[in-house]
Amino acid sequence: MRRAGEEQGVKWTHVMTAIIMGGLLSLTVCLIILLLCSIGISNGWLRETSMDKLAIVSCVIGGFSGGVLTVRQCGSRALLAGLAAGGAFFLLLLTGGLLFFAETVCIDQGGLGLLSGCLCGGAAAGILCAGPKRKRRRR
Repeated sequence: MRRAGEEQGVKWTHVMTAIIMGGLLSLTVCLIILLLCSIGISNGWLRETSMDKLAIVSCVIGGFSGGVLTVRQCGSRALLAGLAAGGAFFLLLLTGGLLFFAETVCIDQGGLGLLSGCLCGGAAAGILCAGPKRKRRRR
């Protein structure tokens, strides 16, 4: 009986590790895309007014990349795994924002758009990277 509980604990640890690794990959990809966007804005290739849209698009792409990693490692329940990776990514973004910009944080500054982008990217990874459903045998 203890053996089954230990196996479940190992599986739970594996899933949580996959979610955290997916969130960290999402954050890395998002920051690289935002760095490239800032280079484009400073060189005049992109307009400064499109900054909000670029941030949301980079969150979607980052959430998708981390969601793909998480779904591949977890295997089952792909949509929930992708959404969890997107949620972990948003929490990492929120933590970084609070650490660096604690005085000026306000919910009206586009946090809902970033949350939606993170979750949509993770959910898209869960939907698109899920394996085919297994057909059940009739008895």
